[in-house]
Amino acid sequence: MTQQFSAIRADRHLLIAGPTASGKSALALAVARAQGGVIVNADALQVWSCWRVLTARPSAEDEAAAPHRLYGHVAPGRAYSVGDWLTDVAGLLDGGQRLIIVGGTGLYLTALTEGLAYVPPVPPDVRARGDAMLAAGGLAEMVAALDARTRDRIDCLNPARVQRAWEVLQATGRGLADWQADTPPPLIGAGATRLVMQADRDWLADRIARRFHMMMAAGALAEARAALPVWDARAQWARAIGAPELIAHLRGELTLDEAIGRAIIATRQYAKSQRSWFRARMKGWLDWPVG
Repeated sequence: MTQQFSAIRADRHLLIAGPTASGKSALALAVARAQGGVIVNADALQVWSCWRVLTARPSAEDEAAAPHRLYGHVAPGRAYSVGDWLTDVAGLLDGGQRLIIVGGTGLYLTALTEGLAYVPPVPPDVRARGDAMLAAGGLAEMVAALDARTRDRIDCLNPARVQRAWEVLQATGRGLADWQADTPPPLIGAGATRLVMQADRDWLADRIARRFHMMMAAGALAEARAALPVWDARAQWARAIGAPELIAHLRGELTLDEAIGRAIIATRQYAKSQRSWFRARMKGWLDWPVG
């Protein structure tokens, strides 16, 4: 790993993407120790204060070895969006420090390097109308109602994408494609070093399973038990991989072995979706083989 640091310039920001359990945090820490820099979280699950073990946040020892930012800084009662994260990163950039931004949330990283369009929030009543319309089989009607520019740019067979575009048009009177055309410049451009961890599927699957068992030994079930009194499956913080399965066990709906098995499967599925995003959206990033 040290030999490969020649590809990483110490005078540039570093972005590290990769699927869960691929060793991103270890690489970030090694670079920070060798070259200096502030490690910044780009994982949408690691922002929540209620999950340290279950989301594999850096340990207290790792955090003491190099500065870490945007880990566990959001309380479960808050909403937190990619726009909020970009605002937080912008504040760190204003400090003039070299950032080592590491995580597996593709939307965070592409928004950082490509810019993020501002789209006004959709009122609840418009969303409710969209839900009802789609439930009644109104997908074709929604597609027909879209402006031509948006209709030509989205996957019209994807109900979620169509509903989102329809809601934006209904709420603002302006097509989603027009809002996206106003995307501001990215916070970090082509000058940064951008790496994508590339791991063999079977190697990664084995690491995912072993890491989840390590999480269990380190107190993941205790974290889930602490969250049980306020559990809300619809909340953003409840999307932590493995949390629904452990909550189901605590409610007597699954045995512990069943919960662990399902959580490992969910983590592998998540890693698969991450790899798909990286292949589609990060073609210009440098591959970093692991495993």
